[in-house]
Amino acid sequence: MVKGLYTAYTGLVNQQNRLDVLTNNLANSATNGFKKEGTTTKTFGETLAIKIKDTSDFGIPKRLGEITPGVEIGENYTDYGQGPFRVTDNVYDIALDGDGFFAISFTNKAGETSVKYTRDGAFTVNTQGYLVTKDGDFVMNKNGALNSNPGEGSYIQVDPNVEVIIDEQGYLYQNNQEIGQLGVVDVADYNFIEKYGENMYQLADGGQIQDSQAKSVQGTLEMSNVNVVSEMVEMITISRLFESNQKIMQTTDETLEKAVNNLGRI
Repeated sequence: MVKGLYTAYTGLVNQQNRLDVLTNNLANSATNGFKKEGTTTKTFGETLAIKIKDTSDFGIPKRLGEITPGVEIGENYTDYGQGPFRVTDNVYDIALDGDGFFAISFTNKAGETSVKYTRDGAFTVNTQGYLVTKDGDFVMNKNGALNSNPGEGSYIQVDPNVEVIIDEQGYLYQNNQEIGQLGVVDVADYNFIEKYGENMYQLADGGQIQDSQAKSVQGTLEMSNVNVVSEMVEMITISRLFESNQKIMQTTDETLEKAVNNLGRI
């Protein structure tokens, strides 16, 4: 194996992975509540070998040289930092100021219902008066969210003909009477939450739900936390690094060609 070729190859794969994540961020820069992703890299672990029939090392594994074989793709991560707010003056648009998520009773194409979480507060009211997402999934109340119960008893129903007022604690009022509370909860450890679609999340095995201290802001939406300018600058950097690795592969290939075609004649 020619280490130069392999090292450049791993560099190309790594930059391609970075570009894939970056383009997904840019594609969702206008998605409400979207949280951008980032990438990490790491070096390959030490490669060990045992010399056959060599008793001088007593069969102890030794490293294969001092040159690293390139870069390895690490884990992707999500930046849960809060995005900027946009005032819409729509009474059913709600932003969360602080850590937390809206609990949603989500039904997939197979008809299976489960609890998902989102920062996208662009809600509306359906024909039955239930508070739903733009895709028609039901927004859950506080009790249902804390108990992870996506059933009908966890839905929030309002009178669409009466003004709705939502305070900072997520309580909904109509005619000066409390009619429910938004199911805003948080996750004890964000390592146990994973993305589901564009702007929804679900608990991984071992995840625990807890109450959230986030404030509800009515008539406002949280936008994506993707900074388009920063992402474009990063894209330029990735493109240059990709080209550099391509050049290394090309140069190494030309060197090998000369070694095979010219040195072999001597």
